[in-house]
Amino acid sequence: MTAHQETRPSAATKPVRWAADAVATLREGARLRLDYSAQSLWRVDRMIDGIRGEGTPYPAVETVLRGLGAYAGEVIVRQTGAEWWAGGGDHWVRTPDGRLWDPIDEARRCFTGDGSLRLLCRDATNAAASRT
Repeated sequence: MTAHQETRPSAATKPVRWAADAVATLREGARLRLDYSAQSLWRVDRMIDGIRGEGTPYPAVETVLRGLGAYAGEVIVRQTGAEWWAGGGDHWVRTPDGRLWDPIDEARRCFTGDGSLRLLCRDATNAAASRT
């Protein structure tokens, strides 16, 4: 275990694992490489659009969406120095400016055609940068 992992708040445990599982699954199943960059969220948004376009029922992709939302949250954490927060079974990212972001819910919104993980990351990164 690295020093970075040891100092992560306990709220990060589940979403970090969900994100890593999504990265591994997509690398092996869809041959899609995700590198925790903001640019990679373009591919994630397009992939979610494709799943929605196929008419896939939500229950069939619920776990995948949770993993992709956690992945987007990890991108925000790495870009801004944010932390994962948890409560009542939900997980959010808190950026250094004190704002809470819900990338897992945003992934669900992407699936309904009313969200974008790329834009969420852009907004969270810009908000955090404007406060420094």
